[in-house]
Amino acid sequence: MRVAWGGLEYLRVLDKQRLLRLELEPVLTTSELADYLGVHVLAIYDLRTDGRGPFGIRVGREIRYRVSDVPYWLERLHELVALATR
Repeated sequence: MRVAWGGLEYLRVLDKQRLLRLELEPVLTTSELADYLGVHVLAIYDLRTDGRGPFGIRVGREIRYRVSDVPYWLERLHELVALATR
């Protein structure tokens, strides 16, 4: 699955060598994830409360989402919907 970056294009220009040395990958805030998906921030929180949201990493009071986890999570949601409609 290929991610359409849209307004998150700035993530492509991060210093990839630096991130690789640190073994880190870009992360999204809840607001950035909601913008990418075209939904309200509360929709992300509601999905997480229902146990259907993306895996997040708590950093202080904020939750961050690994960019690589988003396509996996979306695919998993798609599979759950497909199973429910059978």
